[in-house]
Amino acid sequence: MFDFIRTHQRLMQFLLLLVIFPSFALFGLESYTSMGDSSTTVAKVDGQAITQPEWDAAQREQMERFRQMFGGQFDPKMFDTAEAKQDVLDGLIAQRVLAAEAKRNKLSVSDQTLQQTIMGIAGLTTADGKFDVERYKSLLAAQGMTPAMYEASLRQDLIVQQVNAAIQSTAFSPDSLAQRLSELGEQEREVQYLTFKPADYTAQVKVTDDMLKAYYDKSNEFSVPEQVKAEYVVLTADALASQINVSDADIKSYYEQNAKQYGVDEQRRASHILIAANKDAPAAEKAAAKAKAEKLLETLRRSPQDFAKLAKENSNDPGSAERGGDLDFFSKGMMVKPFEDAAFKLKQGELSDLVESDYGFHIIKVTAIKPATLKPLEQVKGDIANDIRKQLVTKKYAETADVFSNTVYEQSDSLKAVADKLKLKIETVNNLSRQPNPAVAATAPFNSPKFLSALFSEDSLKNKRNTEAVEVAPNTLIAGRVVDYKPASKRPFDEVKAQVRERVIQVEALALAKKAGEEKLAALKAKDDATGFSATQTVSRAKSQGVNPALFLAVMKADTSKLPSYVGVEVPNQGYGVLRVTRVVQPSNVDKAKRQAEQQQITAALAQEEMQAYLDVLKEKAKVKILKPAVAKADGAE
Repeated sequence: MFDFIRTHQRLMQFLLLLVIFPSFALFGLESYTSMGDSSTTVAKVDGQAITQPEWDAAQREQMERFRQMFGGQFDPKMFDTAEAKQDVLDGLIAQRVLAAEAKRNKLSVSDQTLQQTIMGIAGLTTADGKFDVERYKSLLAAQGMTPAMYEASLRQDLIVQQVNAAIQSTAFSPDSLAQRLSELGEQEREVQYLTFKPADYTAQVKVTDDMLKAYYDKSNEFSVPEQVKAEYVVLTADALASQINVSDADIKSYYEQNAKQYGVDEQRRASHILIAANKDAPAAEKAAAKAKAEKLLETLRRSPQDFAKLAKENSNDPGSAERGGDLDFFSKGMMVKPFEDAAFKLKQGELSDLVESDYGFHIIKVTAIKPATLKPLEQVKGDIANDIRKQLVTKKYAETADVFSNTVYEQSDSLKAVADKLKLKIETVNNLSRQPNPAVAATAPFNSPKFLSALFSEDSLKNKRNTEAVEVAPNTLIAGRVVDYKPASKRPFDEVKAQVRERVIQVEALALAKKAGEEKLAALKAKDDATGFSATQTVSRAKSQGVNPALFLAVMKADTSKLPSYVGVEVPNQGYGVLRVTRVVQPSNVDKAKRQAEQQQITAALAQEEMQAYLDVLKEKAKVKILKPAVAKADGAE
């Protein structure tokens, strides 16, 4: 999948474009006002509800977008967090307030702009540079969309982009700011190191039994979390699928009852000449367009063989004019209604009267007709068998899931009853704790947080009863019971005494190293002395590889108003470092292209800040209220 995306980038750009559009653009703002009730409302924007189904749909769209981008490398767990869900809700709210602002400002997108945007989508042109209408239609159909639906969504998205662009395009960063940040990024500092290692002080550490006992008592290093040994049974739809057989008689019956599903609707191929006249155009302009179209129609009735020539010379539809007006094959639902109604009434080779649509006046000629057909049974037999099996599995799983849930609850002292009744295998697992084990696959049913929560419930631990049936994945239920429980404990002192001694020596040696380093630092600040320091090393934000992060930060934060400058820092698990900054160097050669790119990055960051501030104002204007946040707000927050 990932290789396909990498080798078909142009096509994937269009596929991703289809799923990127927010759901509100497909249905219009008004449709939301009639959806849902207070029980499903998660937020309100200007009195209009955002419902739980909308939120869920937006999360699915986001996951699908990333699934198409990353293929097999996609990890759905990254979206199964409260923060990710809240981001989606915040995005829906932002979309809603921007759309409302666009509507208040009466923003619109012309038909010409819409057409140019579609024709400019990468991957939708043929080898000779022409727009591939058939591919455009088929890709939309694969997403369950008609051209009309897609074009409505694209128009709405372009309108919202106008609001977005009006804010972000005005952001700028001063040259002085960009220059200063660039200088800091390119600045180099020459530094020497003097390290005080704990290992050099271990011989000075005097350890007593009291020190060991005190460290052991305070430390959690030697704790053993509570653990259980458990039995469990799993019910999955996949297991049930193997038990279902679909007969030829079932397939034939299904085919006959759903014949329409396996048919191909009638298709027509037509050419047209469009004399453009926007529906909101002045009456005089529309009258002139109509007069021109009527004159062309009269000419065509006398010389129908000149249709292609006249289309190239006169049609205002750039997508078809260069092909003599040819629109290729289409079925019902793919054209605007007045056009479709007229085209499907004509006989092959017949010319229409003038047809008026929102785009202007059309003259239509049907050039070919493909009658409706039905795929033969043998061609769709496998698909039908899979469809029937899926339906039967769904039904059987629903029935079996009830039996599974009821049995583990009613006969709660053992899993044998449910295993025997449903022919399931009882599995055993050791050393389960309250949290999932990162070393075990997250897809393992017994490693699910939901199941572990049920397994460690009071009733399960104390009474050794079966857990409830827990759904850990779609069409996957698990139930378990505790066989043995080990409460949380601490390893005995005598057992870990040697480890405690090592840790105490490390801690005390580090303290001695730090003390020595701080004393040396104080002496160096009083009187400069380079004795014992390492060779000079050049460090910059662009050349920090191989430098300990703690040391690097200390070097870059050091006060260089007076050189040499000294600074000390504790390096975790390594000791204490004293740094001697001897020189600060600014680059002599300025890379103008790099400076310009950095300034663009700064401007983009400022644009995002301004856009967020603008959104905050719009949200306040729209009186946004989040009724069911995914992430809990701090006390007192709105």
